[in-house]
Amino acid sequence: MTTQHQIVDSSLTLGQNQIVSCDSDRSASEKEKRKSQDESQKHLNGCVPLSHQVAGHKYGIDKVGILQHPDGTVLKQLQPPPRGPRELQFYSMVYDEHCCDPVLLDLQMYLPKYYGTWTPADAPNDLYLKLDDVTRKFNKPCIMDVKIGQKSYDPYALKEKKDQQIRKYPLMEEIGFLVLGMRIYLVNTDSYETHDQHYGRGLIKETIKDGLTKFFFNGNNVRKDAITASIQKVQKILQWFQSQSQLHFYASSLLFVYEGSSQQTAQMKRNAGSLADVSAAPKGCPTDGEVLEYNNNVCVIGSMENGRTMASFGQSLSNMYALHKKGCSQGHYNDVPLQIETSEQDNSLWKRTTPPNGNDNKPQLEKESHHMPAVMQRPNEVEVRMIDFAHVFPSNTKDEGYVYGLKNLLTVLQQILNN
Repeated sequence: MTTQHQIVDSSLTLGQNQIVSCDSDRSASEKEKRKSQDESQKHLNGCVPLSHQVAGHKYGIDKVGILQHPDGTVLKQLQPPPRGPRELQFYSMVYDEHCCDPVLLDLQMYLPKYYGTWTPADAPNDLYLKLDDVTRKFNKPCIMDVKIGQKSYDPYALKEKKDQQIRKYPLMEEIGFLVLGMRIYLVNTDSYETHDQHYGRGLIKETIKDGLTKFFFNGNNVRKDAITASIQKVQKILQWFQSQSQLHFYASSLLFVYEGSSQQTAQMKRNAGSLADVSAAPKGCPTDGEVLEYNNNVCVIGSMENGRTMASFGQSLSNMYALHKKGCSQGHYNDVPLQIETSEQDNSLWKRTTPPNGNDNKPQLEKESHHMPAVMQRPNEVEVRMIDFAHVFPSNTKDEGYVYGLKNLLTVLQQILNN
């Protein structure tokens, strides 16, 4: 063999070894990734990142994120103080079982249902808000997150924060709302189309109508039935804001959801779900619509044990100011001055809890998609719920910024419908 052949053979052998080495490294990397995912899954007690999240902090990417509990609820990780404690206090105030304020009782209709807080057994300082998944009764949910108001920063924000928010979307004050993200089911391709916050920030006054139209276009036609239902829902929320003068909302959003699949497909799923819910329920799991929860769930409201209220939040609106003026510790969440009483943690047991509003006749988690008559689950049904309350403050005036945003949003939706 010549020296030239030896060099070629040596190069080939070296190349093969490199390929084998690369394959080995890739395999090892995949194993490490799977191991990390398995450990993360174990740490989260079976909870998984929310697959249909369209905006906000995402688990695994940001420091805090949103998960889905095995019982179908959504877990929103508490943000660092003072934002996280403020949002916790807001939900606790609105859903306090002793609440008799008609303004707050009416507000419950426009929020996701709140079921207290949850924390992993091996991470007692990680606190999550436990909320209803507004999308769970839909087969192919089309979802849009729209930030409402003329300002996306609160009155106590530092100048740097204000300037940052204005730079992100200078038209916020003029338009009054910002599309943070959307996910649309396209019937013609049986696939989803997604757009993030950069899409929304690229919309100007002349293109905002077309930008919103995209959310209601299913690949074949514009879903005017969903637009009509959305308008009706937003009008109800506007009426609430025009009737109250005790709360101001900043950087809060509306979550829009409508059914993207055909009537036949949606109906088949509901029928199948009703049968599967009864026949495939795990041993010990109730079939009357009530959902069991891990014992390590911290029941902050409405939960009764041996006739004793587990916790009560009779916090006044002035406490929201206190969270800002005094500040909160950057350490553990149990340093936050909220009266939370927890039960002993035991992951091997489950327990039932009564609903946050204290109505013992109503199950805590209503399985709408399984237990409501199919005729009531219309394919063109729409949900519009208010979300994100880390910047809610007491006031004695109407929230004109939020009202302005709602009115402008309604105007654009009406224009889409008329065209």
